[in-house]
Amino acid sequence: MNKINKLASLMKQSKYTVFFGGAGVSTESGIPDFRSESGLYAAKEVYGYPPEELLSRGFFEREPALFFRYYKENLIARGARPNAAHRALAELEPRGLLRAVVTQNIDGLHQMAGSKNVLELHGSNHRPYCVLCRTKYPLEYILDSGNCEGGVVPVCKKCGGTVRPDVVLYGENLDGEVVSAATEEITSADLLIVGGTSLSVYPAAGLLRYFRGGALVLINKTETPYDGGARLVVRDAIGKTLDQMMEVLDGR
Repeated sequence: MNKINKLASLMKQSKYTVFFGGAGVSTESGIPDFRSESGLYAAKEVYGYPPEELLSRGFFEREPALFFRYYKENLIARGARPNAAHRALAELEPRGLLRAVVTQNIDGLHQMAGSKNVLELHGSNHRPYCVLCRTKYPLEYILDSGNCEGGVVPVCKKCGGTVRPDVVLYGENLDGEVVSAATEEITSADLLIVGGTSLSVYPAAGLLRYFRGGALVLINKTETPYDGGARLVVRDAIGKTLDQMMEVLDGR
């Protein structure tokens, strides 16, 4: 039995499947991974700081213009569309073959593809809010806000506070309710499929320690610290892998 057939077989046997995904799920939609080697180099070369500093709470407060310039140019992809991985996961949910998607991504592509139970560990680009009065704004408000030297700083229409993205910055804690819900899903799973992540970004990657099920599947182009304990390891693109799995499940 090849790996795709084995994955499809595990899906059919499972009573509770959860998907845990990282940046690799969205790179196939043209969204670059800012933690990659090229992303790290570009940040230092173009902006003068590493991504971890540019996307930190302290930098946001100290240098908001440069923060928003980097954020808008690197973490938002206006034309990005769901890829084969997003579409497959969205299709599995109404079939009862997938209970939840736990994602480290902030692009909203899982929801755009049709997934309903999506737990966004690092927040979302799509619900900016004012830091003072908490008024919510659409993403377009940040994209189209007025110019400021070195970048763009969106200001609240109601109180004049800065409108920031609802994403978890370096130096900030993950949302407790989201983490609790993700932990519950992973604990309940008998099959956990992890895709598009090297499992090196904490605290999100630490959620895998709550998995108690019998089948861990890892789909990633490079090795991860959890490969040795996995039932199945697929070294390939997540979109290609899940698309092929759907073909097997559908008998195509």
